[in-house]
Amino acid sequence: MSTPTPRPVRSRRRSAFPARGSYREAVRIDEVLRKETVGGMLLVALAAVAIVWANSPWAESYFAVRDFRIGYAPWHLELTLGGWAADGLLAIFFFLVGLELKREFVAGDLRQIRTAVVPIAAAVGGVAIPALIYLAVIGSDPGLRGGWAIPTATDIAFAVAVLALIGSHLPGPLRIFLLTLAVVDDLIAIGIIALFYTDTISLLPLLLSVVAIIVYGLIAQLSRRFFGLHPAAAWLILLPIGVLAWAFMHASGIHATIAGVLLGFTIPVLHHKHDHIDDAGPGLAEQFEHRFRPLSAGLAVPVFAFFSAGVAIGGVEGFVSALADPLTIAIIAALVVGKPIGILVTTWLVSKIARIRLDPALRWIDLSGVGLLAGIGFTVSLLVAELSFAPGSAEHGHAKVAILLASVVAAGLATIVLTVRNRGYRKISERDAVDADGDGIPDIYQQDDGER
Repeated sequence: MSTPTPRPVRSRRRSAFPARGSYREAVRIDEVLRKETVGGMLLVALAAVAIVWANSPWAESYFAVRDFRIGYAPWHLELTLGGWAADGLLAIFFFLVGLELKREFVAGDLRQIRTAVVPIAAAVGGVAIPALIYLAVIGSDPGLRGGWAIPTATDIAFAVAVLALIGSHLPGPLRIFLLTLAVVDDLIAIGIIALFYTDTISLLPLLLSVVAIIVYGLIAQLSRRFFGLHPAAAWLILLPIGVLAWAFMHASGIHATIAGVLLGFTIPVLHHKHDHIDDAGPGLAEQFEHRFRPLSAGLAVPVFAFFSAGVAIGGVEGFVSALADPLTIAIIAALVVGKPIGILVTTWLVSKIARIRLDPALRWIDLSGVGLLAGIGFTVSLLVAELSFAPGSAEHGHAKVAILLASVVAAGLATIVLTVRNRGYRKISERDAVDADGDGIPDIYQQDDGER
């Protein structure tokens, strides 16, 4: 009499985060990391050149280049080269932000709300806590309170570059978490810019910009297959409409990079069902991301960093003076301490309230390393500093010194934490490669019953 096979018992475990992403998503994230690594290196290199040049005997030539004005004044487009980098080139970066965010929530591993809620909540906590720490440190000084949003942003290119260089064996979901956190973080920051750093709004240019964005989106939606098959068509048809939307947004008084995010949101992620194309293939948003990311990572962000990072420190005396400024202390504390605290506390609260447990392969120390990486403010923080304080003022210079110093400290601390964790995951990977079935016996010594 045969013994009946027992039914498997279903465990009622809570859903895990980070969820193990699909293979295709992991490959895509790896490609993004490789491109952002190059962009991050260029960003750091050009920022270093700008700092050295701005504090050299030839500093006047640097500021002359940065402040050189070019453009058409009647259209509100006579800007300095630094202004063109901040308002124009950075719009390309935020176009990629819009593409990445939409793709993650439409077709990525974050389309499920229980998976997406953790990095979104962590991004919100990573914005709120640094802002509160900043305000607590600077006190009631009305001249400094306007910079509260400086430490709220995370630099995607810089942070991802550090992660890619030191995190070859870190779990894929952890990298997806950082990428999503940074994208949502920057989206919140750009929303803050639109709401709190816009003095006056001209309605007619704003309306024309919205119309241009709608036309842009309709053409992209209706001709998604055409633009997918003919890469040059996007440059000839969509680019002029996008530039028009950007120009009207700039003339309206709202920061022009907002147009980049909105244009990115209009690009379709999935194929149209009438196109008879396998949905597993890359959609137009992913194709655009593949085409334009080198332009953003290799040109737009590094050039912006070059024109924004150059600040005359004033030698050792000036550096010491900057460090003693409550503004500098507030920004450094908010980025280096506030970011990881905000991200970790919010993640813990959400995991408890929503009953979402961490993946068993991860530890809180992993997320603390990511939290430290998120303290690399750089690109968007420099942009907010440009909007918070008058160019040439002491606050303007001290804010940039604080951002640069905080980013270096945050990157250094994150490198220490994640390098140790990466070594641990590498040992696990090497052990699993020898013993794939997990029974402690190397696979080379095991044989199937039929082979004995």
